[in-house]
Amino acid sequence: MTRPLTIALDGMGGDIGPDVVVPAALNVLATTTTPLKLILVGQQTILAAKLAALKAADHPAISIRHASQTVAMNEPPAQALRLKKDSSMRVAIDLVKQGQADACVSAGNTGALMATARFVLKTLPGIDRPAICTTLPSIHGHTHVLDLGANVDSKAEHLLQFAVMGSVLATAVDNIDAPRVALLNIGEEDIKGNEQVKQAALLLAASGLNYTGFVEGDGIFLSDVDVVVCDGFVGNVALKTIEGVAKLIRHYMMLEFKRNLLTRLAGLVALPVLRVFKRKIDPRRYNGASLLGLQGVVIKSHGSADAVAFANAIKIALLEAEQAIPQRIKHHLAALHPERQAL
Repeated sequence: MTRPLTIALDGMGGDIGPDVVVPAALNVLATTTTPLKLILVGQQTILAAKLAALKAADHPAISIRHASQTVAMNEPPAQALRLKKDSSMRVAIDLVKQGQADACVSAGNTGALMATARFVLKTLPGIDRPAICTTLPSIHGHTHVLDLGANVDSKAEHLLQFAVMGSVLATAVDNIDAPRVALLNIGEEDIKGNEQVKQAALLLAASGLNYTGFVEGDGIFLSDVDVVVCDGFVGNVALKTIEGVAKLIRHYMMLEFKRNLLTRLAGLVALPVLRVFKRKIDPRRYNGASLLGLQGVVIKSHGSADAVAFANAIKIALLEAEQAIPQRIKHHLAALHPERQAL
């Protein structure tokens, strides 16, 4: 009998902590058919009380691992790494390192999570820097975008590595044999872009990946591509811009529908369409960013995620653990850098 997959959850991380993590854990266990065990990592008394309040104190698929410290959302990564060795975040990642968990999910401090995961788990051979990858909705379904903030300065070789990781992820989770990979640029013409992007384009063209060329910002949503690659500075700005535009559209739509009696009636008529639209672009459905390039599965949930969003992050961790994403990336990189696999 195949042992259940085990996921360690940082029970104290994020803006809300146990009030989100525990209900999300119960939701996933109630809705998934995959044999699964969850380890809640954090302060024993708090997590146990939350489970008891939800009538799940003796849930057979949930255990608690005590951790005496927490990492604050504004804590410097170096400080968290040096002084918080018994934090819920660190202990959850340690469980992956020790083989007691197949993946880790945290809504905690992004910088601290990346620094700790990189220190504990190390990067895969052939990967210089891990990257943050998330999925965004598009007219063709969705697009995997990376890097979204792990690396503010990236060389052309790093962009190639990001492309390999994104392509492997898309193949595994979307069942696409040859994912279409594009580079984010200020134009689609070959003459556009800085030297970093131009050099990366040459490397990608010779990589054996299904590289389709440059794509502009709107192409993340409109172009027929599966993976969009950029450095972390550009990716993070793009992501925050996207989030802001989504909130702006919601604000003005609500404002207009409430403007007078006629617009309120129009809103009632349009309600079924609006509900479908909201469901398709609901950010909770896309919560859960992968820290790719590590020797283990680590998923970053948004710090303010609710239970529905955090549950989605857990499901992403489950899928990546099932598909053995780090091992797949390592195998693919072996063809590009055989000499580095022996290191």
